[in-house]
Amino acid sequence: MDYSQTQFSGPYNQNPAPTNTLTQNMNPSAPVAPGTPVVPNTPSTSGTVNGATSPIASTTEKKDIGGIIKIVVIVVLAIMSVTFIGLFIWKANAYEEVSFDVEGQIAVAVADAKNEQALKDEEEFLEREKYPYRVFSGPADYGQLTFEYPKTWSLYIAKDASSGGDFEAYFNPIEVSAVSKEAVFSLRASILDKAFDAVAAEYQRYMDKKGSDLKMESVSIAGTAANLYTGTIPNTEHFGYIVIFRIRDKTVVLQTDSVYFAEDFQRLLGTVEFNA
Repeated sequence: MDYSQTQFSGPYNQNPAPTNTLTQNMNPSAPVAPGTPVVPNTPSTSGTVNGATSPIASTTEKKDIGGIIKIVVIVVLAIMSVTFIGLFIWKANAYEEVSFDVEGQIAVAVADAKNEQALKDEEEFLEREKYPYRVFSGPADYGQLTFEYPKTWSLYIAKDASSGGDFEAYFNPIEVSAVSKEAVFSLRASILDKAFDAVAAEYQRYMDKKGSDLKMESVSIAGTAANLYTGTIPNTEHFGYIVIFRIRDKTVVLQTDSVYFAEDFQRLLGTVEFNA
């Protein structure tokens, strides 16, 4: 029997109704009618296929997260670098400002100190100018005799004893006249290269002469025993004062030729100093 020619009647002989392919794709569990083409499932963009997570999507997401982390790290490092550079520049500028300020303060302090010293020197100079006396200083080899004398007196050193012998200096107001026994000086200062006893003996002989009014009394000059002679000065007609005292192996003779200078002479004796 030829079954190919057999005709079936009934509902099974009718063409089946077309099946909605989209519906089948959306419901993979539904039976597929014979003759209907099967459409393969397309990977879902949501990262799942048939309810399972896609490995490709997971890798892509991880790459995206890693890239974001790298960008964040770079931005943070950039911000930190800029911050550190800014702090460095600020510190450098601050150091320069402080260094400059310190140098400026030092310069100001030095200038102030110089000004103060200049003012002090000027005040001392003015005080010295007001002070009506100067200081005389004799040869160092002869005991460095010093004393104060009026600023109005002029000084003339006749013998400086630089080669030994006697030292002689003459003082007088305004100017010193020519040196002679007859001339009147406010002060004659001598350091004789003689022993004190020999010089005292010479004055004693003058005192012993008939008609001499020269008198002697013992005094202290700078803590040293001295002889003060008052009366007519030997070999002159001047009435004045003479003081002699010892410095080492020398003898100092201070003499004023007039009672007019008695007050200045007395003050001068109070300022005498020397190296014994």
